[in-house]
Amino acid sequence: MAIAKAERLMNLALCLLGTRRPLTKRELRESIEAYLEAGSDDSFNRMFERDKDDLRELGLVIETVENLDGEVGYLARRDSNRLPPITLDAEEAAALGLAAKVWQQARLAGAASGALQKLRAAGLPEDVDPYEAHSALEPRIPVHEAAFEPLMLACRDRRPVVFDYRKANAAHPEPRHVEPWALECWRGHWYLAGFDRDRGAERVFRLSRITGRVRSRGTNFTVPVPDVVTVRETVASWAGENAERSALIRLRTGAGYPLRARATSVRELGDGWDELEIPYGHGLDAWLVEFGPDVVVLEPAELRADVVDRLRAVAKG
Repeated sequence: MAIAKAERLMNLALCLLGTRRPLTKRELRESIEAYLEAGSDDSFNRMFERDKDDLRELGLVIETVENLDGEVGYLARRDSNRLPPITLDAEEAAALGLAAKVWQQARLAGAASGALQKLRAAGLPEDVDPYEAHSALEPRIPVHEAAFEPLMLACRDRRPVVFDYRKANAAHPEPRHVEPWALECWRGHWYLAGFDRDRGAERVFRLSRITGRVRSRGTNFTVPVPDVVTVRETVASWAGENAERSALIRLRTGAGYPLRARATSVRELGDGWDELEIPYGHGLDAWLVEFGPDVVVLEPAELRADVVDRLRAVAKG
């Protein structure tokens, strides 16, 4: 069984790499003997989807393209699947090992381990232990949102997605059609940066506000993907990191430690309250709402109004 699957995967990879145009499922089925032997269309579809996912897990970049008739095809461009020789020194190997230790969830841990094994096969020196140099460190990035993995794969494969998203000031989620660019972690929360097709502009979405299942769409991106620096700046700006003004709030004593960590000044007011001055950037109103009755916005007036509007929306449920 293992040999048959390996042969089937190899044949599929050769078909995708050898074509100059996208091949449809029907054409791939007619070209690969194992698919011809599939008992039904459902059996073939399940087999093909598993094989395609397996090849992507192995590192093959498979593009999904929709032709003028709306039929979906697949191909693996050679220039996208060609890597230069890999040479790493001890410091670079240690950095990769440290990055691999960040991911603690089972699926991601397996992918990180597999990546290090591939680097070994590509020439990573046998006497270099990528974990050893930082064995005293145990870095972790929490990933609790169910949307993380499908969005991570969609960013990697350049596949548009559809998901239901609930804004902080909205009582009900709305569907969003997005071309995903990159995922960024900021202050313990994950954000997706991408192009919102309905609004015709780039947007940033907090993963914890995505409800339901993330669905892929077999179409091409309609706008170019920015470079990594631009995406990170966008995420930071929408998440409130790039603040140009200050806000004054009252915070209940013993509460809101993340806000206290960002405060530029703290003054005790007595009666169980403190007064804080914090940077005021995009997204601060949504962040303050999370602290509920422990926070009262004093100024500016527009921030206070935005927080009140969000609280009223939450109260309406």
